[in-house]
Amino acid sequence: MSNKIIADTETKVETSNDNDESEKPLKNGTKSGRVDINVLKSKLQKIESREFKRNIYILSVLVISLVSLGIYLSL
Repeated sequence: MSNKIIADTETKVETSNDNDESEKPLKNGTKSGRVDINVLKSKLQKIESREFKRNIYILSVLVISLVSLGIYLSL
């Protein structure tokens, strides 16, 4: 009975040591846990730029459609 318990704990120890690959990306990543504020700002500016362009496109389509509808109804 005690041999079975020892065998189970040995397999658990062996499987926990097999996860060395998951630790490598963490060591090769950034040196500290800090985030560069300039990177975050640039990502935010890209997102806002895309949203602004989309909003301008929607607004221009609506204005053109209203103008064309007004011209069509006035004739």
